This record gives sequence, C-alpha cells and structure tokens, in this order.
Amino acid sequence: MTVQKTERPPSGPTEVQTPGGGPRPEGPRKSRGRLAGLTPYLLLAPAIIGTLLLLGWPLVNNGILSFQNLNMRQFILHLTEWNGFDNYKDVLTGEDFWRVVGRSVVFTAVNVVLIMILGMLVGLLLARLGRKMRTFLMIGLVLAWAMPVVASTTVYQWLFAQRFGVVNWVLAKIGFESMADHDWLATQYSTFFVVLLLIVWQSIPFVAINLYAATTTIPKELYEAASLDGAGAWKQFTQVTLPYLRPFLYATTFLEIIWVFKAFVQVFTLNEGGPDRLTEILPVYAYIEGMGNQHFGMGAAIAMLTIVILLAITSYYLRIVLKQEEDEL
Repeated sequence: MTVQKTERPPSGPTEVQTPGGGPRPEGPRKSRGRLAGLTPYLLLAPAIIGTLLLLGWPLVNNGILSFQNLNMRQFILHLTEWNGFDNYKDVLTGEDFWRVVGRSVVFTAVNVVLIMILGMLVGLLLARLGRKMRTFLMIGLVLAWAMPVVASTTVYQWLFAQRFGVVNWVLAKIGFESMADHDWLATQYSTFFVVLLLIVWQSIPFVAINLYAATTTIPKELYEAASLDGAGAWKQFTQVTLPYLRPFLYATTFLEIIWVFKAFVQVFTLNEGGPDRLTEILPVYAYIEGMGNQHFGMGAAIAMLTIVILLAITSYYLRIVLKQEEDEL
C-alpha cells in the first residue's frame, strides 16, 4: 500500500491570476488604501475650514488694522494710513497698559483659585450625595451654567442696586442699617467684589460637573483598600482621589484661565470698567480705546497684545503641567 504525497501550498500570499494568465493589477487596492489614509483629514477638513474662516481671518484683519492709523475720519473717507509699529510703541510705553495688565493678571488669578476650590468642593459633594439630591443639585448647576452671560449680569445689577437692591435690603434687615443705600459700584474694590461673585457663580457648575464625572472613573476598590489600611477621609482624598483628579484639574484650570482672562461681558455690562476706568481689564481696555475713543488701530494693537499675553500665560502653565507629569512617570 503506497501513500501518495501531496505538496503543501505555499504559505505566502498567492497571486490572483487573470483569465489571460497574468497577475491581477493592484491599482484598485492601492487606491482604496490611499483613500482610507486620507479619511481622517477629510473628516477634519470642515472643522479646520470653519476655524480658519471664523477665527483666522478676523485675527489676520485685526493684525493688519493694528499697523494703521485709523480713526473716524479715515473710516468715513476710506483712507488707509499705515503707521508701522507706532500703535504698539504708544501702548507699550504707556503706564495705563501695564497697570491694566497687572490688574488683569491678579483678577484672573483670584477668580481661578476661588473657582477651582469651590468647584472641586461642589464636585466632591455631588459624588457623596444620594441619587435624588444629586439630581436636584445637578439641575440647579446646569440652570446656572446655561443662563446667558448678559442676563445673569443684569440680575446681579438688580441684586446689588443702590436703592432697591435685594442685597442692601437684606443687610439692612439683619442689622447693617448703613448698607441700606450702599453703592456697590462706586469704588474699585466693591465693583470687583461684585464681578468676582458673578464670575465664580457662573464658573462653578462647569468645574463641579467636570470633576464629578472624573470621580466616577475612580475604582471603588482603591477606597476599600485604603480604608482597610486605616486611612481616614483626608488620607483617602490625598492618596486616592487627588491623584486621579489631577489631570482633570490641570485641564479645567487651563480652560478657566482662558475664560476668566477674557471676561469682557461681565465687567463691561456691570459698570463699563468704572468707576474712573479702575476696573478695566485688557479686553475692556481694548474695547474702550478702540470703539469708545475711536482709536481703532490702537484698540487692535491692544487686542493683539492681549492675545500674546494670554498665550504666554497659558504656555507657562502648560510647561509646568508637562514638567510635573514627566516627574510622575
């Protein structure tokens, strides 16, 4: 009895033969692979085009305007007077600009610190509450977050009004009779106090909801292990919760710095940078110099410098974050 040997087919890919005996051309397969490689770029194209049109083009126009001497006369007569870097020179050599820069940095720092502390506390509270109370608090946070900025600023104007404001009425009822007709917008610090309350109130929902969502990703086994090791609430927070929340805290702080630094609507709507322009921050300062005083080229130069300062602050913050992340690895 003889066993007939059969040859094993080759392990590599076989060539597909055409009816004429030649190999099948690879053109359609390569074109499909090339199209698959371009798919991510095609999907990103609408967003990139929209960003360039809505943000890039106005930014370019603003940069061009910052090199012109443009006031109402040139605007009406359609004259273009180029003055080079004179607008930037006038802004950078003036004391008002640097005073506003320092005020804007301090204003942003105080707001962001309060927003992050209070927002983190509310986020941790959401994680501790029961389902019904958490839902009730979440609805309140979302409603506060969804309220338009101009509408909420108008409400704060009513609350802190001098004659018929609710705040003055409550303070007078509980024993502070001297506050019955107090003008909260008459001085620099009291105006900033009202603006600070408004911005912190508007920003807490975003931070709280973001951090609460981050707490849901922490494995519960870590808390059980920490409690078995005798760790109290503070130890569990510093050893378990905070390390997991740190990336979310970095990202949220970065977004809040950008949002607070360019808080134009709240400051301008509340008191237009007053009294005596003592509460102007950089966006308000650029608007008043450009539109209010009709020095459009000067306002454009201040706006461009504001962008540069904001990029410098955020890049410095990102460098600190990346360095800390490298140290942890």
